[in-house]
This record gives sequence, C-alpha cells and structure tokens, in this order.
Amino acid sequence: MAIITPTGAKSWPNRHKTFRQKIDNLFDVANQNTGNGVNDYNATTAAIQQFIKTAAAQNKSIHALGGGWSFTRVAATTGWMVNTKLLNGKFPIRDASIHTGYKGARDQLLFVQCGNSIQELNRHLRDNKKSLKTCGASNGQTIVGAFATGTHGSAIDFGCTPDFVVGMHIIVSADRHIWLERKNYPVASDTLIQRLNATPVRSDELFDAALVSFGSFGFIHGVMIETEPIYLLECYRQRLKYTDMLQHQMNTLDFTGATNLPHGSERPFHFQVVVNQFDMDGGTYSTIMYKRPYRDNYSPPAVDDPGKAGPGDDVPAFLGKVTDVLTVVTPLIVNKLVKQSYTLYNNVEGTCGEIFRNNDIRGKVISTAMGIPVAFATQVNEMLIKLNKTKGPFTGVFSYRYSKRTSAMLGFTKYDDTLILELDGVESDITRRFFEVVWKEMDRANIPYTFHWGKINNLDRDKVKKMYGNERDRWIKARNEILPPQSMPMFSNQTLKDWGLDEIL
Repeated sequence: MAIITPTGAKSWPNRHKTFRQKIDNLFDVANQNTGNGVNDYNATTAAIQQFIKTAAAQNKSIHALGGGWSFTRVAATTGWMVNTKLLNGKFPIRDASIHTGYKGARDQLLFVQCGNSIQELNRHLRDNKKSLKTCGASNGQTIVGAFATGTHGSAIDFGCTPDFVVGMHIIVSADRHIWLERKNYPVASDTLIQRLNATPVRSDELFDAALVSFGSFGFIHGVMIETEPIYLLECYRQRLKYTDMLQHQMNTLDFTGATNLPHGSERPFHFQVVVNQFDMDGGTYSTIMYKRPYRDNYSPPAVDDPGKAGPGDDVPAFLGKVTDVLTVVTPLIVNKLVKQSYTLYNNVEGTCGEIFRNNDIRGKVISTAMGIPVAFATQVNEMLIKLNKTKGPFTGVFSYRYSKRTSAMLGFTKYDDTLILELDGVESDITRRFFEVVWKEMDRANIPYTFHWGKINNLDRDKVKKMYGNERDRWIKARNEILPPQSMPMFSNQTLKDWGLDEIL
C-alpha cells in the first residue's frame, strides 16, 4: 500500500506566494517500491480510495496538489490537500496495451503518474530521444496541474498542454475509478485497463470536459500522453521595431514576405513579442524559434548566469529577482532590468526541455493572462500603452504569444488562433488595480477574451457563462455524470463555487 503521511500543516502558500490558504491538513503521498511498477501503481490507487473513504466519513474536502504554480486558489481547499509530487512513475507502453483502433504513433505513447513535473518529463523524454509536443516557459508544474488549468504551450500551430493528453485514469470515489478516453480516438487496450482494475469510459464529450477541470472531476492518478521524436529548436531573441510588418504578423500569424525575421518567410515554431512600454523606441523584444531535426553535435544553451533570462524563460523568471532586494520598484528600474536581463541572442539551439527550462520562482511577481482572437493583437497593445500613460504606470511588461485552439471544453485558448496576452508585473496594489483597469477597458471595447484559470482574474458565475456559454453547461453536465453524488462536494472548493461550476444537477 502507498504511504500517505499527514504533515499537520494548517496553512499552505502557493509557489508565487500570492496567497496563503488555511487548510485542515496537508498529506504527502508516495508509492511503495516493490520493484513491480504496475503493482505499486495499483496499490497507490487503492490507498487513495481508502483516503477518500476516510475523508468522506469525516466530511472533508480533498484537492490534489501539484507544483502549486497557480496564482489563484484554483488548486486550494480548506479541507485536505494532497501533495502528489512523489507520484512520478513513468511507464512505456507495449503494443499489447494499445487499442487496435489507435490512430497515432504507437511508439510515442507514455503513461505517467500525476506528480511528474514537466521538467522531469523533459529529462526522461530526452534520454529516450523523444519530446513533448509543446511546453510552456515554466516547467515546475506537474503534468496534471499544467493541463488541468489549461496551461498554454509554445507552438503557434499546436494547442496547449491538454492537447497531447489522450487518456486519464481518474479515481472518482472510494469504490470507483475509471479509465477515460475519447470514443473516436481510443488509445488503451482492454488489457491495460483491466491491469489498472479500472472501469473503461469512452466518450468524447466527457473527455474534453475532464481535460481542464481543476481537480474537480476526481483524483487524476495517471495520464497517457502522446510525445513525438526528439527535435531541436533554433532560437533568436531580437529587438524588432514595431513596424507595419510586425503588426501584421502579430495580427495574422502570416509571415509571407517577412524581411524582419531570421529566416524570412519560414513559419516559426514559436513566436512571441514582448513590449517594454517604457522603451518603445528601442523596439520590441521578439522571440522566434524554428523547429529543426535533432542531431547530437549541437551546443545546449548555457545556464551559467542566473541573472539573465534564458531563451525560453518568461518575464517573471527575471522580473522577480529584483523584488528580492528592492521594496519599491519603479518604471526606471523595470526599464533597466529588462535591458540587462532580457538578453538578445542568435542561433541558440536546444531541445524543448533545454529551451523552456525555468522552474525557479523568486520575488513577488503576479501575472494575469487572457486568451484573445489573434486579430485584436495590435489593438490590445495600443490600448495597453495608452492605459499605462493614463492609469499606470504598470511595473512590468506586455507579452504576446500564440497557440492553436484547444480541444478542452473549458480551455482558455478557445479561439482558432489564440493570442495569449500576459501582463507580468511586480506584486502590488498598483499592479492589481492596473489589471482591473485593463479588464474593464477590454469589456468597454467589446474585445472578446477568456482568462487563464491559474492566473489573476476577476471571474465569477456570470463572466464564466458569458465567456463559455453552452460549453460551460456541457462541462457541468459532464462533471455530474462522472462523479457520483457523494463525491461532488468532496472535489469542490470555494473557487469552483465562485465560478458557478459546482452545480449539482
């Protein structure tokens, strides 16, 4: 049986320390180690079910805890929180475990436990000449924590992290756990499902709902992911002037006839534009990456200067460092810090995990992120620059990256080509007020948008209904279908209630 240990903790801070949650207890859960991976995995399933039974008897809510990366209380509960980071088993899939109707590459499937961090997966996959299909700037999240909040990735022609997940093993009660996958895209054979002692559930509707579900569909113990053969990213960060050409690229992702990019019209794998509103004359900080075949004779990016932002690092990776030593951060300091830390580079090569490597959090930084139809990119940027002058200053920068539409029912990258606007700034009342001003102006200008569920937002029941419409209703119906009535309140929390997603039908 797995080891589940109470720590006695009565409060829990998230990694960014934007809040501290009062809790009844925090538990660490770890696999036993008998040498038989499947038996150990199944023993952990049984232990979690017993844990759920005990929680139900004591009327405690439960929430599985990943990397604690979310800025919001989406992963928090007042009841029992369960640290899953020691549940990091990895299981290559043999042909007998794959459904005969599976349409993907059979040698690229991997079954992993919920506590695996993105960093751990990147290392494991590189050792096996494989790679994730996409990866975000920060890789300290657990795999389930990342996709359950809809974390976006880095590829302009792929979706977000939920979109490489093809199967989920979910413990929904003390006496039931299911293997959930799409009916039209089966992946696991009955043999594999039987080895897990799970009940098979094949439904496109239920699967797409459960992908982004914030831990509210039960305890997701393991997931099947699709990987791909290892590749390299050829990376550049350049100061590109905010010209008509760059604005066209930001609004369309059309790179035809490009003369401002390293490889002209070649379509990038990753395209990001960071605007330092205090230095517009110097140009944007644009990151462009191209996908290349893997070869052994390359030089990975150096990691010897912790004060510099690496090729795939996001703004909080360096912005937070200044708040370690300064209590007051001014626009002048932000401007100087961006110039010193957000370094330019040319033709840096690395695997996905080597480029998108940051898992260090320092300083008091907060972030909000919104999904917006791509055509609004420059309209939003010009709006932000104006608001910074009239309602700011915002002690941070504006970041724009892109993703394809996700298949997840409540995925925030819901537009065919989604612009992901990130406002990363220093934690302060001024920053939070600036967020509020931006959200109000977006509404006033009738610009459609969604929120990253794990970042700062002002979501409530009505806003969720407005943003997701019928998809929100379908999601609630799916949750009621997957969870038995006694499990509904157990896998809920205040955030889910605030968002109006806790309805029992």
